[in-house]
Amino acid sequence: MSAAAPLAAQQERVVRGLSFEGNHAIDDYTLETAIATSSSSVFASLWLLRWMGLGEKRYFNELEFRRDVVRLLLLYRQSGYMNAVVDTMVRREGGDVHVLFRIYEGEPVRLTKLKLVGLDSILGVAALKRTLPLREGEPFNRTLFQASADTIADRLRNLGYPYAELLRSYDVDATALKAEATLEALPGPRARIGSVVITGTEKVDTGTVRKMLSVHPNDIFRQDRLYQSQRDLYGMGVFRSVNVGLADTAPRPGDSSVTVLVRVAEGPRHRVRIGAGYGSLDCFRMQSGWTAYDFFGGARSLDLTGRVSKLGVGSPTDAGLRGNVCHFLHDDVTSDTINYSIGLTLRQPAFFSPRHTASLGVFAERRSEFKAYTRQAVGGNAAVILNARRNVPVTVGYGFSVGRTTADAAVYCSVFRVCDATDRELLARSRRYGAVTVSAVRDQVNSVLDPSAGSLITASLLHASRLVGSDTLYEFNRGQFEVSSYSRLGRRGVFAWRALAGTIVPARRIALAGQSVHFIPPDQRFYGGGPNSVRGYARNELGPSVYVTDSAEVQGADTIYRPDVSVRAAPIGGNSIVVVNAELRFATPLFPDRMRVALFVDAGQVWERGGDPSTVAGVRVTPGVGVRFTTPLGPVRLDAAYNGYPAEPGPLYFQDNKTNNLTLTGETYQPGLPAGFWRRVVVQFAVGQAF
Repeated sequence: MSAAAPLAAQQERVVRGLSFEGNHAIDDYTLETAIATSSSSVFASLWLLRWMGLGEKRYFNELEFRRDVVRLLLLYRQSGYMNAVVDTMVRREGGDVHVLFRIYEGEPVRLTKLKLVGLDSILGVAALKRTLPLREGEPFNRTLFQASADTIADRLRNLGYPYAELLRSYDVDATALKAEATLEALPGPRARIGSVVITGTEKVDTGTVRKMLSVHPNDIFRQDRLYQSQRDLYGMGVFRSVNVGLADTAPRPGDSSVTVLVRVAEGPRHRVRIGAGYGSLDCFRMQSGWTAYDFFGGARSLDLTGRVSKLGVGSPTDAGLRGNVCHFLHDDVTSDTINYSIGLTLRQPAFFSPRHTASLGVFAERRSEFKAYTRQAVGGNAAVILNARRNVPVTVGYGFSVGRTTADAAVYCSVFRVCDATDRELLARSRRYGAVTVSAVRDQVNSVLDPSAGSLITASLLHASRLVGSDTLYEFNRGQFEVSSYSRLGRRGVFAWRALAGTIVPARRIALAGQSVHFIPPDQRFYGGGPNSVRGYARNELGPSVYVTDSAEVQGADTIYRPDVSVRAAPIGGNSIVVVNAELRFATPLFPDRMRVALFVDAGQVWERGGDPSTVAGVRVTPGVGVRFTTPLGPVRLDAAYNGYPAEPGPLYFQDNKTNNLTLTGETYQPGLPAGFWRRVVVQFAVGQAF
């Protein structure tokens, strides 16, 4: 028997190729999923890669192969192609097999008439027909016929008929290639909700559960409200399982009311989260959180969060990592101190209505934006999400904080003409900042982490002024609009695009250093560039910049500044931004379920309206290519974009290291374009899609 096993193994043939020919109505992927025969993986199929010994080998089964012909015929007949013919060709080469299915689809049986019976007094039949999956004149697909029956049943159940059923019948003339079908509705009695029974609660008050429900006694029955109630109860975070349905499976004689049964199973009421990680612009970071669900009843939750970053480079944890593992931060002045944030947030779902949600929070933070600014503040915020469960929820919020925002001295000197150290200190003082925000989101994507279909539209408006508690320096209006769209291309391909635009309108001019300027705090200005913006630029490097040198030589009566010896760039940001991205994502032959390639083009610019000397002109376009790897946390991506533009020219300042004052040299510094193709390629690494 031991000698027979190797002989049997030698007789097994590996499927090196599987293809279809002549199919038009049904795509290759659908046909592949309908049969048992499948091709080996890429490493085991392509002769150039077989020597590596990698990949899964799939073997040819003669019996299942014959059954596959029947499976394909049944699939075609189910789809309306009664005269379809399936032929096969098997090419055997030693221990390898290449399988080809040749399909002649023929003409389909078409639906000539679709009758809807029993609906005239409830639904508009003509309008309903236009929304059904199966329509007159199309191939008579019995799967779509069943889907049409389910669609009508759902409509009836959402109109108060909880026990609605659909009877299906059809007549097919295979010779004439015609079919007639009938859907007869048995709506049953229209019902109201008589009572709502809740079971399974232990520590959670039943009144809290009722508050979260969208079904109430005396309401007309609607199936979608049962589903919504189930989702809302899950969202509380205190239940392991939730089921909301009817107590009876059939109507009670003479009773026009139904009983809704809510069954829950409680889970832990507290949750602790701890995490740590590394980021190129954060160095090492840690975060933690604690959440109490159903806090003092009422379905509300209390969330305490804390986060600290710049560990290893920022004081008091500076361990000299700027020169090695955190080398991205080696010249970032905003990373001299650790960043932190701590917040306490109370959330109240069902705020006056199950449709609205409210939150109230307090926080303390120190956060910095790479090479741009540092914000340190304490404050609070309140927000109400109106129609949180609708297609376009609207959030109205108010935030108030007391803190200070600091930026590179060259930014104040260039944008606001404040070059003296004493005057700069005036801008960096701790001040009140109050703002009212209104934002709306229309989210119709099919996945939060990796969307492949749908669209996402967001719009936000912010108003800060003395009327809402701000200091006189903080008076401006800020608006931003963004739209993203995703379309499938084939089975695994996706075409995605995103457009973003924003603007800031200062409320009034203020006097600074003896002149009138529009002041927008650095933390509210727009910045561009980075892995989620125009990827041909490093983070915040898109748009205007200023340059500072501390090297100068005195030659007679003249002072010669030496940016070639020592120079640093500081992003200014702007009061306007436009970014447009387009990306084609498709699976690779190598590990198609785990790895994808992206071809993209990014375009955009950040600029300062008002004729500032540092204002730039012209849109920057950077094409590139990237690789995405699928992980449980979402796609991990590596993008490389080509930037054929030199850095933006900007004013050159001289910094006196003794007095810390800046002097405008009157020169414009223009960094040179890196020599060679590869020096102009910017590599970005990030988790999650760019948009």
